[in-house]
Amino acid sequence: MTTDRRNGSLYTKIDGQIATIEFGHPASNSFVAELLDRLTAALHKLSENDAITIIILKSEGDRAFCAGASFDELMAVSNLNEGKQFFSGFAHVINAMRNCKKVILGRVQGKTVGGGVGLAAACDYVFATVEASIRLSELTIGIAPLVIAPAVERKIGTAAISELSLAASEWKNAYWAKEKGLYSKVFDTTKELDDELHFFSKKLASYNPEALEEWKKVLWQGTDHWDTLLVDRAAITGRLVLSAFTRNALSKFKK
Repeated sequence: MTTDRRNGSLYTKIDGQIATIEFGHPASNSFVAELLDRLTAALHKLSENDAITIIILKSEGDRAFCAGASFDELMAVSNLNEGKQFFSGFAHVINAMRNCKKVILGRVQGKTVGGGVGLAAACDYVFATVEASIRLSELTIGIAPLVIAPAVERKIGTAAISELSLAASEWKNAYWAKEKGLYSKVFDTTKELDDELHFFSKKLASYNPEALEEWKKVLWQGTDHWDTLLVDRAAITGRLVLSAFTRNALSKFKK
């Protein structure tokens, strides 16, 4: 089942020590600004919930995991401040995931583009299906994956993000993503994914929460400057989205 809400939907379900955040949008689970803000707030709230040990991040439906930024909102950006503000939404989500005291497990059931790849990269452990191909298509519309790049590069390395981003119209399959380190496990079916995710999350939730929190800090060591870096990158992207090249590319896409 998928939402038909123009601003998307976001639900949090808590089962014991495991919280599941599910986001959705009728346009292939893309992100409008309001949905990014709601996801950031949900992550901050769960981070401070002592009853929670593990967070599962998933999206609605059985098709795309996330189509990245909303094209409608990209086209609506009319000045530098609006551009920075919109792309800062992704910066705030990634930083919320990075700073979250809980281990975040990603459930990627389908194709993932742009900001969706950034979300997957910001998870601590990712389960995916064979349908979960990835693409960084930003260069095709005149911008670049500047905001999500630190998270993606942290997972797959400079060579792989270079290959992924410069071949902006090409899909990389789920096994490529696993080989490079973006995905932890890949399954043939969604049922197999969900069965293993259920088992894995229960096992992880049985560990010492304090140990998990301290270990996550170590895994994300050296990223404290992202609070500033990602917002600065958002400002650059906001400038690029106002370029004549991008305005033209977005118009062609909509047609």
